[in-house]
Amino acid sequence: MTDRSFSDRHIGTSAADRDAMLKAVGFSSLEALMDACMPDLIRSAGPVGLPAAVSEAEAQAELRAIAAQNRPMRSMIGLGYYGTRMPAVIRRNVLENPSWYTAYTPYQAEISQGRLEALLNFQTMVADLTGLSVAGASLLDEASAAAEAMLLARRAAPRGAGEVFVVDSGVLPQTLAVLRTRAEPVGIELVVADCAVEELPEGVFGVLLQYPGADGAVRDWAGVVEAAHAAGARVAVAADLLALSLLVPPGEFGADIAVGSAQRFGMPVGFGGPHAGFMAVRDELRRQLPGRLVGVSRDADGAVALRLALQAREQHIRREKATSNICTAQVLPAVIASSYAVWHGPEGLERIAEGVAGRAARLAASLEAAGVGVVHGSLFDTVVARAPGRADAVVASAAAYGVNLRRVDGDHVAVACDETTSEADLRIVCDAFGVDLVDEAPVAVPARLRRHGGFLTHPVFSQYRSETAMMRYLKRLADADYGLDRGMIPLGSCTMKLNAAAEMEPVSWPELAEVHPLAPESQTAGWRRLIGQLESWLAEVCGYAAVSVQPNAGSQGELAGLLAIRAWQADRGEGGRDVCLIPASAHGTNAASAVLAGMRVVVVACDAAGNIDLEDLEAKVAANADSLAALMVTYPSTHGVYESSIVEVCGRVHDAGGQVYVDGANLNALVGWAKPGRFGADVSHLNLHKTFCIPHGGGGPGVGPVAVAEHLVPYLPSDPMAEEPGRVGPVSQARWGSAGILQIPWMYLRMMGPEGVASATASAVLAANYVAARLRDSFPVLYTGEGGLVAHECVLDLRELTRRSGVTVEDVAKRLIDYGFHAPTMSFPVAGTLMVEPTESEDLAELDRFCAAMIAIRAEIEAVASGAVAVEDSALRRAPHTAAAVTAEAWDRAYSRSEAAWPAGMTSAKYWPPVGRVDNAWGDRNLACTCPPIEAYGAD
Repeated sequence: MTDRSFSDRHIGTSAADRDAMLKAVGFSSLEALMDACMPDLIRSAGPVGLPAAVSEAEAQAELRAIAAQNRPMRSMIGLGYYGTRMPAVIRRNVLENPSWYTAYTPYQAEISQGRLEALLNFQTMVADLTGLSVAGASLLDEASAAAEAMLLARRAAPRGAGEVFVVDSGVLPQTLAVLRTRAEPVGIELVVADCAVEELPEGVFGVLLQYPGADGAVRDWAGVVEAAHAAGARVAVAADLLALSLLVPPGEFGADIAVGSAQRFGMPVGFGGPHAGFMAVRDELRRQLPGRLVGVSRDADGAVALRLALQAREQHIRREKATSNICTAQVLPAVIASSYAVWHGPEGLERIAEGVAGRAARLAASLEAAGVGVVHGSLFDTVVARAPGRADAVVASAAAYGVNLRRVDGDHVAVACDETTSEADLRIVCDAFGVDLVDEAPVAVPARLRRHGGFLTHPVFSQYRSETAMMRYLKRLADADYGLDRGMIPLGSCTMKLNAAAEMEPVSWPELAEVHPLAPESQTAGWRRLIGQLESWLAEVCGYAAVSVQPNAGSQGELAGLLAIRAWQADRGEGGRDVCLIPASAHGTNAASAVLAGMRVVVVACDAAGNIDLEDLEAKVAANADSLAALMVTYPSTHGVYESSIVEVCGRVHDAGGQVYVDGANLNALVGWAKPGRFGADVSHLNLHKTFCIPHGGGGPGVGPVAVAEHLVPYLPSDPMAEEPGRVGPVSQARWGSAGILQIPWMYLRMMGPEGVASATASAVLAANYVAARLRDSFPVLYTGEGGLVAHECVLDLRELTRRSGVTVEDVAKRLIDYGFHAPTMSFPVAGTLMVEPTESEDLAELDRFCAAMIAIRAEIEAVASGAVAVEDSALRRAPHTAAAVTAEAWDRAYSRSEAAWPAGMTSAKYWPPVGRVDNAWGDRNLACTCPPIEAYGAD
């Protein structure tokens, strides 16, 4: 007997399961089902051109050989990326723990209290260190956070303000490159100036400063901030979070916004990412904050409960009026960063920072003692030394002994110290310069720029000093959450599928994780080979000419694709094309991304079946014939259907001079069977955190590569560090974005092979049709394609039930928690519906368990509709039920304790939600976004 293949383990249903499911939906084989579901016009001939599948051991061995081509060296390059030590207790209990990495975005607050608390810790940490009152729950990276700060400053500017944004010349070069990309399409004039000596120009609405600067200097920015405010401008400061444990925080010297990266709080450089960007703002700007914000609220019993706050800012609600296109965050890296702060506490962070600054000061003193000039006397971690005519020789000498330095130019070398810098490293650097290392030197931060007063004063940052205590704290948080390690997460459009351990293990390999993104090419051959293979595989799977993995979220992939279309049309002399057609059913980020790409959104109606209304499309194309830039369309549709008109739709747009962007959010219904680049699309983004198995991590990290046809290849995102910028600039700060997690999709594709990915797609489609068939009599399926079939997800229509009973989709979502499930997607794409996507990874028993729970809930709804119980008194309205509620001495509800906590069909191990239903409205009226006093938790 041979071992089962990896695809057999990835796909949850057995051959016998699939036979039973096929019988239920009326087909004899997966091929027959796909033939009936998928239009012939989009089908690809033959299997995709991936290498034949190999086993887990073989794939890891192959990847090990590739990784061995890297030459990880001690990096003292800096420039936003630093060596750090992830505490073992955090690596073991967070990074390598599926309870953390398989969870979804915490939209269902009652089953997300653990990661919400960790994110609240992150917000508190950032707010304390920056000296500002409100911080978000992480952004994608420092450079894109700076771009968001620029846009926020313009939104907050008074009516009639100018369009000039000033960037100090000391800002990190990758940040400046991303700012250039983001400013031009929305009409912002970017001015680079030495803000320490130059006056601000007329019409300035915002200023960005770096603290410390890219040149290592720690400057006193108070005067510049005062001058900017006098000119009516907002000031953003890009700050080093570790340095802020020693330096005067930006909020104290008047900054309105602070941005940066939490990378050096325990996250390896990972060849560029993923790392948690951050943003903090003054209180009056909190409702302008982009991304996610965790707020403190209360549950139905008045207990403290956490939730995502101000959710009206989410893109699927505000669409083209959204404040940004960001639809995700860097939750797992943010959890690691906040855990790092909890573990070390303020004293530990200060000790680490003092050590970094002390080593840099010793290096500077050693150079100066030997007559080597140091450019800046006030510094934190980076020393820029003068080496007239011999910078290359100094860099080469250090590299010969395993240490990378940064060549600034032919006459200057930069050396960055970090948490991992050793005495031996300093001696190698001194030898390269030909000087002796001095024994000690005072920290080179002037007293006037030293921080005074405490930070991280909340007890959470001082309670967990022993590993036992920290382990138990992280376990308590994990137990409060619901992830794929507990059960199915049937979220439509989100594709919560298996993230196999064999795929995850290489993330921690030091030969990949510890490579600096700016290391010389001679040291990164392994990374380049891995990325090149993955990009070529993704291009093949999707039928495109080329792929860039730089975008570090789906929203950034959308933006990159639209910018490519915009630049291509401009080079053809058609720069006036600026209309983007978007179906009414589209993902909300589509509209927001179009606006950020400088386009005007025109909505195309959908017909009663949820398909693009061809007559309305024709009318909108005709009305915008000379200005049509693109159509953005999701395929299969956001309604979970293979629209048979997609080829015709693409043809009409092309005939009018436009380009077609196919959103890859639903690619899990296409891989191995159809290729967007072959049925009419010009560009797509791909969600590697959906179809290609990068875990959602509680809301990030993700990767959203952009894939393009041949004519758009020159317009892919460019290297942010390139001397000559590409036709389209970078959208992320690292050339390959969140490279540190690309091992996961590489492993997935290598182990699945062409037959495996096709089988996964067909199995996902079968699972969705099986669920639809089993639930159709209880909950109407709103949209179907030919033959009454769906694609990989189905939309259950509760609107008539709500009208009859008063039971809402939220009631059903919360009641599902009592049955041991995460809810499907609520009210998207249609209000009053639930969108279910079971994926290929769930076995038949779990699918049946979910269907049984939904059918039992349908009976509970009918009891309300019949008048047997009032909706306000029903288990539906009062769900979810906590252990505290069902074990309370008093019980005055219209149903029994067992009906509350162990409803019919609840057969899995009991999951107890830590809080009851969260009061969202109260939380927004009483917004609090940092850790509440410990007394607020009562006896807990």
